[in-house]
Amino acid sequence: MSNAPVAMARRAIALLDLTELGDHATDADAAALCARAVGPYGNVAAVCVWPRHVALAVEALWGTNVRVATVVNFPSGNEPVADVVATTQQALTDGADEIDLVLPYCALPAGDTTAAAAMIDAVRAVVPADSHRLKVILETGELVAPAVIRHAAELAVAHGADFIKTSTGKTPHSASLEATAIMLDVIQRADRTVGLKPSGGIRTLDDATHFLTQADDLLGPDWATAATFRFGASGLLAALIAAIEGDTGVQTSEAY
Repeated sequence: MSNAPVAMARRAIALLDLTELGDHATDADAAALCARAVGPYGNVAAVCVWPRHVALAVEALWGTNVRVATVVNFPSGNEPVADVVATTQQALTDGADEIDLVLPYCALPAGDTTAAAAMIDAVRAVVPADSHRLKVILETGELVAPAVIRHAAELAVAHGADFIKTSTGKTPHSASLEATAIMLDVIQRADRTVGLKPSGGIRTLDDATHFLTQADDLLGPDWATAATFRFGASGLLAALIAAIEGDTGVQTSEAY
């Protein structure tokens, strides 16, 4: 294999939010995820686990540079604000560095932004801006229309999102280059630094390369770092390691 794909694979590992959000994920599953997060080809940027596994992940990754992320209002996007805030506060108490919040997206196609704005504001108020990151999941595959995706991205940025993220990975349509092109344009127009997280259905080095190349082309080759760009995936790491090791025949069952 030429050096370029290997370099891309190594780069992508450092931008990965390694994810375990299986519906029946156990403590053992979360522990195994954390063990995989620290590897011979570099550490991933973060692990993303259910709120119930945050404390376990923090302990397992203590002393590494791997951050701990969790999800709230996930995956439905329609939990009561008070419950979402309480879950967020407990996750922060347990040591979470990053909160991935599902936008209440269902009303957006009809132009109703009230619930979405209130949810982001409430969670942003309890997530420290100077030390923690708030990633807002737009669920772009359900929004469908480019104008609605743009509006959701602009809303999230206006209300304090540090990252905008495509998908939960729990719906039929996840990350797409069409959606991330719109999101990157919104990011480029923002008056502060905002990151992008393609998530859902990203399984191969080719998939990762397409999204990273798009970001490089639109925002410059130095823009995408762990502070501004993440992949959300569970099986992508195996594919990236296989690419580095020259085993292009490895298959993954990554779902998120």
